[in-house]
Amino acid sequence: MKLHDHEATPLGRVFLWGGIVLGVILMLLLVTGGFGLFSKGAAAATGDEAMVRKGDRIIVPEHSPLRDRLAVAPAQAQGTAEKLVLPGIVESNPAATAVVLSPVAGRVLEIKVELGDRVRQGQVLAVIDSPDLAQAFDDNDKAADALQLANKNLERQEGQFKLGTASTRDLDQARSDHTQAASEYARTQTRLRVLGVSPDAKTHSRGLPITAPVSGSVTALNIARGNMLNDPTQPLMTVADLSTVWVTALAPEKDVAQVAKGQDADVQIGAYPDKVLHGKVLFVSDVIEPDSRRNKLRIAFPNPDTALKPNMFATVTLLGATQTRVTVPTSALLMNNDRTTVFVAVEPWTFERRTVETQLEEGPTVALQSGVKAGEQVVVKGGILLND
Repeated sequence: MKLHDHEATPLGRVFLWGGIVLGVILMLLLVTGGFGLFSKGAAAATGDEAMVRKGDRIIVPEHSPLRDRLAVAPAQAQGTAEKLVLPGIVESNPAATAVVLSPVAGRVLEIKVELGDRVRQGQVLAVIDSPDLAQAFDDNDKAADALQLANKNLERQEGQFKLGTASTRDLDQARSDHTQAASEYARTQTRLRVLGVSPDAKTHSRGLPITAPVSGSVTALNIARGNMLNDPTQPLMTVADLSTVWVTALAPEKDVAQVAKGQDADVQIGAYPDKVLHGKVLFVSDVIEPDSRRNKLRIAFPNPDTALKPNMFATVTLLGATQTRVTVPTSALLMNNDRTTVFVAVEPWTFERRTVETQLEEGPTVALQSGVKAGEQVVVKGGILLND
């Protein structure tokens, strides 16, 4: 056979023999079944499967590389307490909060405190110029004079009655006049005490001192110097004793059954995130709030340094009764569509999938309501490799 000119060259001979060798190799591969990659039974023949399924179980063979990537741990039975986290707010104790009112109409002469000042019970807060106070002093003076006169008249009638110069009727009339005068004098003195002044004051002033009904802080100031006060229900200021404060939490209607008086509570104030207060529920309202559909509950805390200030936001965590639950690491949980599953080792290196119902997650563990029993071996690492 005569070679063409280009085949006679050294380069042509290299291409020719290379093509012949490649063709022979391909024919041999086809005859022997290839590299084994195109054979469906190649993996089974060599025993290199990562896992084998038998019904609902998954078996990891002895030489499977998955064995080095899986880890199992027993499910634990632990005592856990169900938690209910609620929004809350710091409030002053209503029983120790007083709205200061003026007992009479008048004009504000002086204001002796400022908003936020701490005051003592009985301390003068403001002075009101009141004609009613002057009238009360006048009424008391008249009643005192009438009583003095009635007392002298009674003594005179009793003396004359003993001498037989006064009738029984005159004596009875003197006694009646004395009783009425004494009653009127007692009324005027009580009126002065109600106004907050001493009935025995030697100097009568139209300036009525308004005093603090309780010790505490001035949390609201609603008047200014020169204001006219015509409504006896108009608040002048508010004084609150903040030595003890309430944290009020709002429980949704659906969670009302989980709230009870005496329940343990942990409270975290937004202003002090690193501090947790421990207390107990002192009060649970018998009425659901109509606007928010929530139930109010309160926890009291001592507040000697007034660090807890009304209207601060808080987070209240209620602790339920301790119950024994099965817990597993959260790494064991696998999400499959709308269900949560775990793999449980039913035999050495033999696993089955279990659907579980989670109940309470806390940190790196989760409490299960069903699906796994305490002591069962659960895949806690590499479970995703067994997943479908």
